Amino acid sequence: MKKISLFLTLFLLVLPAQAQNNTDKIGAWYMYFYNAKFKNSQFGIQGDVQYRNWNTLGDLEQLLVRSGLTYKPNNTDVTLTLGVAHITTGVIGESNQTTSETRIYQEALLPLKVGKRLYFNHRFRYEQRFVENQDFRSRFRYNLFLNIPLNKTTLSKNAVYIALYNEIFINGEKNIGDGRTVTVFDRNRFYTGVGYGLTDKLRLQMGFMNQSTENAGKDQIQLSLHHTF
Repeated sequence: MKKISLFLTLFLLVLPAQAQNNTDKIGAWYMYFYNAKFKNSQFGIQGDVQYRNWNTLGDLEQLLVRSGLTYKPNNTDVTLTLGVAHITTGVIGESNQTTSETRIYQEALLPLKVGKRLYFNHRFRYEQRFVENQDFRSRFRYNLFLNIPLNKTTLSKNAVYIALYNEIFINGEKNIGDGRTVTVFDRNRFYTGVGYGLTDKLRLQMGFMNQSTENAGKDQIQLSLHHTF
């Protein structure tokens, strides 16, 4: 009970750090991530399901379903992924209008442990995007993750930890069809949160993410479940 109380206290401490801007525009993302390795194999699967809202619940921003085949070369900690995603994007407000997108993506994940408690992950992702009513698009993404367990040295059962990440998105093309253009810089996401190890293979995280483009910024509550089979 004391560990759960510490988890909730840390969550409340990171809230004002992320929610000081755009408080009238706070949305919410509810996410499930999974990762599994095939027995006696270098291959596996990974993916996620994300239900994103313009508000805390009910006004669909995006529904994202993504999954990929992973491969881990011998004698390395690198994980390579080839996958596909489908995204349904809604319109803010009462409109039920949506657009759809299919993505193919390639990814490299490079973990790095520094000392006893600093767990870094570098993720490089390249996406080929097929967006409804747009020309073919591509995008480059780089994400730096950092997890810091507080009461243990591993992200295991009953571990309380700080979770941080920053991800930058770069568009591969500026022209998207019918005379429309986008900037080279697409967006940046910065996240702070806390996590708790429900079991050795199941972790819960809560936090805030600020997403910024050249013209706007938006804060998001994030609640996520991370599952390793």
